[in-house]
Amino acid sequence: MPGPRGVSIELSPSEREVLRGWARRRKAAQALAQRSRIVLACAKGGTNAQVALELGVSRDMVAKWRNRFAADRLDGLSDEPRPGRPRTVTDAQVEAVIARTLETTPPNGDTHWSTRSMAKASGLSQSTVSRMWRAFGLKPHLAETWKLSTDPLFVDKVRDVVGVYLDPPEKAIVLCVDEKSQIQALDRTAPVLPMMPGTPERMTHDYVRHGTTSLFAALDPTSGSVIAQHYRRHRHQEFLRFLKLIDASVPAGYDLHLVLDNYATHKTPAIKNWLLRHPRFHLHFTPTSASWMNLVERWFAELTNRKLRRSAHRSVVALEKDIRMWINAWNKEPKPFVWTKTADDILETLAAYCQRINDSGH
Repeated sequence: MPGPRGVSIELSPSEREVLRGWARRRKAAQALAQRSRIVLACAKGGTNAQVALELGVSRDMVAKWRNRFAADRLDGLSDEPRPGRPRTVTDAQVEAVIARTLETTPPNGDTHWSTRSMAKASGLSQSTVSRMWRAFGLKPHLAETWKLSTDPLFVDKVRDVVGVYLDPPEKAIVLCVDEKSQIQALDRTAPVLPMMPGTPERMTHDYVRHGTTSLFAALDPTSGSVIAQHYRRHRHQEFLRFLKLIDASVPAGYDLHLVLDNYATHKTPAIKNWLLRHPRFHLHFTPTSASWMNLVERWFAELTNRKLRRSAHRSVVALEKDIRMWINAWNKEPKPFVWTKTADDILETLAAYCQRINDSGH
């Protein structure tokens, strides 16, 4: 049953403009941005239930901010003062600290603010600055990396790969194929000390190298099972041998749709000639700089986190044997990898991100 409409919301042109500004401003507190979106949606005439479904929030939240706005207009969207000692820091000081954190760097040439440098610049205490940053979710010391694909066929490749994931052809198996190259057989310079109550496992930071191996893997995302083989090199010759292994491992009645990256060894004349003689193989290439679209990369992360990162091996043979045992155990209880995003979802997210970059002023 549809919920009650609640109090009718009528916005003046100036109120609508302010609310739209709060909802769009990326550097505003996200709680205020969300409340602004709720009021704007309520002003369209929807019920609390409809607005809650549209914005992905609860009905109670919609009712609360609808009523607060109806009673106090724009002032009603600010948090009410809580009981306790009166505030000694004004809203203007908070705004100045947050704006300075987001829009400037320290005058001494540092790349980012610390609580100490911001406290000195603002005249507030270090703990006060720390509380402000926590309240607004700011962590100037952290930085993440990102990269946009410049592939001219990006859109076509996204639609092709996602289409294979979400709507695979009949009588076909989709396999995500890639190589994890240069896996090092590392041995610590001293024995690993086991975990004890109150003390984590400890190992030396230095190690001795004993050679490398490359792991070729083909993940069936539907079942989670993996076809894998070690090779000491990762040239097109090894990739061709791995294709032959896949061909022998999968029953002849199925077509094979392989999702791969754009590594040169996947496109050599020898590979193309072999594929012409084996028409059940169909290759789908991810866009350049978009390895996240290949689900086998997610499986490689499982291998790294659960086996490689904290293991020690004195030879490449021991390393390969250990990895093989881990893969065999994985294949006894495989876990599916489910792709959920549509191509339109990915492209819309990318478009919004590009818009943020263009609007950032940098």
